[in-house]
Amino acid sequence: MLDPKLLKENPQAVKDMLNRRNMANFPLDELVTIDRRRRELIVETQELRQKKNVLAEAIARKKKAKQDASSELAQMKEVSSYLGDSEEELVKTEGRFKELMMVVPNMLHESVPTGKDEKDNVVVRQNGSAKKMNFAPKDHVDIAAALDLVDVERAAKVSGARFYYLKNELVKMNQALVNFALDFLSEHSYILVQPPYMIRRESMSGAVILGDFQDVIYKVEGEDLYMIGTSEHAIASMHMDEILDGKKLPIRYAGYSPCFRKEAGAHGKDMKGIFRVHQFEKVEQFVYCRPEDSWKEHERMLALSEEFYNRLGIPNRVMLLCSGDTGKISAKTYDIEAWMAGQNAYREIVSCSNCVDYQARRLGIRFRDRTNEETRLVHTLNSTLVATERTMVAILENYQTSNGTVEVPDALQKYMGGIKEIKPRN
Repeated sequence: MLDPKLLKENPQAVKDMLNRRNMANFPLDELVTIDRRRRELIVETQELRQKKNVLAEAIARKKKAKQDASSELAQMKEVSSYLGDSEEELVKTEGRFKELMMVVPNMLHESVPTGKDEKDNVVVRQNGSAKKMNFAPKDHVDIAAALDLVDVERAAKVSGARFYYLKNELVKMNQALVNFALDFLSEHSYILVQPPYMIRRESMSGAVILGDFQDVIYKVEGEDLYMIGTSEHAIASMHMDEILDGKKLPIRYAGYSPCFRKEAGAHGKDMKGIFRVHQFEKVEQFVYCRPEDSWKEHERMLALSEEFYNRLGIPNRVMLLCSGDTGKISAKTYDIEAWMAGQNAYREIVSCSNCVDYQARRLGIRFRDRTNEETRLVHTLNSTLVATERTMVAILENYQTSNGTVEVPDALQKYMGGIKEIKPRN
């Protein structure tokens, strides 16, 4: 959530942000007007309550002295009526104010390029180059079918579209990626966390703009619970309504969890295989830090994700998302796109975002260094380290060989019992 002071002091900055995000139709004028009226009502209500207290004291004194208090009683009746009306209007105004404030996007960092959609994203750097193959590379769907690694047909029978059974060496590779990722982040002083897979509405709406996520996340029928779309949701709300010890910041979490997503807006896109599915496993970086350190932490998280994929030997590139493609809770986002040899294209496998104080304000997460010090909002950041299914797609396509096998990246072999190559079954 944005700082309400910004609406009062610089509404033009908010308007400029909305225009850069291609959201010029957002009812900003209504929000500014409601905010102004809200502040007027707060003052008005406080003054009426104070006047009511003064009258109550005057009435009590006169009654004690057995004096006539009819004038004060008449005034009390009038003030009470005004106060009731003022409080009622304040409740309605506060409700609408909060409703709009909870859907205003985050302010964009000055370094975010202005653009309409993903076509306007900017390549920051390239890591590695596509492996030269002396044969026509296959996509992961054909490779997995030939090596008996995935069964989507039976999964569709059992669960529907966008589900899958992992089989044989791919089950081991999935776990190998998770174990490699957890060891990797442990080496960089991350705290390992396996969060709840379901969280309450209050927690979810603090982590995301819930209305925008209705088509993305699953709701548990009849209960105040949502399935997490990423461990970020559960870890963002982990310290909800807490005051953290500033001397212990930054706190860096490595969250491991399955992720559940409807993919409702992706009809006809990536229908085959395991690139875009309803459930997958992910190891996520999540950081709470001091405001003055958040941009340094952002670059650190990105560098770790790059190093991870470089150690896997997967060619990739870093993209800086433009204003129209940046998620609403993020002030700045980098994507890492992996080269997919079988698709002859780069595809997104990592999203790395700095949300500054946007989530912390919604969730009430603050810090201070000393007990008598004024609290400040923390900054929160999140980044994929590895989404295992998408990463396995990249491995299958980049490590395929001309004789129909798939080599296992050196970094994963010790986690797979020494398997160096996935071969066709007899």
